[in-house]
Amino acid sequence: MVGGDAVARGDVHLVALDPTVGSEIRKTRPCLIVSPEELNRHLRTAIVAPMTTGGRAYPWRIPCRFQRRAGFVALDQIRTVDVDRLSRRLGRLAPGSVGAVLLALQEMFAA
Repeated sequence: MVGGDAVARGDVHLVALDPTVGSEIRKTRPCLIVSPEELNRHLRTAIVAPMTTGGRAYPWRIPCRFQRRAGFVALDQIRTVDVDRLSRRLGRLAPGSVGAVLLALQEMFAA
């Protein structure tokens, strides 16, 4: 729970990702909650995918628009974080973008 609110798939939260190691995406940045609702309801962790406005387009970087800015959801950087790392909810990503992210995750892990 973050400030009394349940964490929900499709929400975008500001997440403190530091400390990091090596090539992990750094600092506090917007992240998309990708974990399923069952996990979000029962655990104090959430699976997140960082969002970035920089970098190149790759198949694992899903293009999106959030708060009038174009960028990517970086599926190559997904990680599980304790909900204490979520500092505040910024909003929700458009349903079409969330669907594209979930489809890409399904393709990444179904082999």
